[in-house]
Amino acid sequence: MPEDIKKETIDNETAENKAEEIEIEGADEESTQTAEETKDTDVNEAKSEDEASADADEKKGLFKKKKKDKKDEQIEELNDRLKRQMAEFENFRKRSEKEKSQMFDMGAKTIVEKILPVIDNFERGLAAVPDDKKDDPFITGMDKVYKQMLTELDAAGVKPIECVGQEFDPDFHNAVMQVENDELESGTVAQELQKGYMYKDSVVRHSMVSVVQ
Repeated sequence: MPEDIKKETIDNETAENKAEEIEIEGADEESTQTAEETKDTDVNEAKSEDEASADADEKKGLFKKKKKDKKDEQIEELNDRLKRQMAEFENFRKRSEKEKSQMFDMGAKTIVEKILPVIDNFERGLAAVPDDKKDDPFITGMDKVYKQMLTELDAAGVKPIECVGQEFDPDFHNAVMQVENDELESGTVAQELQKGYMYKDSVVRHSMVSVVQ
């Protein structure tokens, strides 16, 4: 074979081999690019799915939070209503106890008012007993009953009003007459005509007195 023809044949084969290599390299590059694009697409799709899932979770969380807040509001409203009712009940209880105490005091005061005339009669009767008969068993017995009644009244909160020598006070004293007395100042109680009594902090009966002019 002539040298020129042989050389041309080798050059053609070399050219074909290079073309094949270039074609293979192009195919590899195209495959690599396609793979990278596919990978990017998968990543983007995964991100989109993650973002969608995150958005769904966020919306779900917001919904749950909103629902929880509504429950909290209902709980707070019920607690507030319960506190108000408890406060109203406590006020009612205190008011009832106060009214009950007032009613009891009124009843006790009424009983004391009815007993005081009995005490007055004991005092008048014992004061009228002659000195020579004060040791009589009957008189002694009556004196003991009188003192026992005073003791029980004192224990119940009933006490006599001090008036003789005190400045006249219309809240405790009832002046029925005026007298002259050089030993006492004007406006001072000179004599007690009927004993007055108090039940706790209220006057059951005013003292009937005479006052210095």
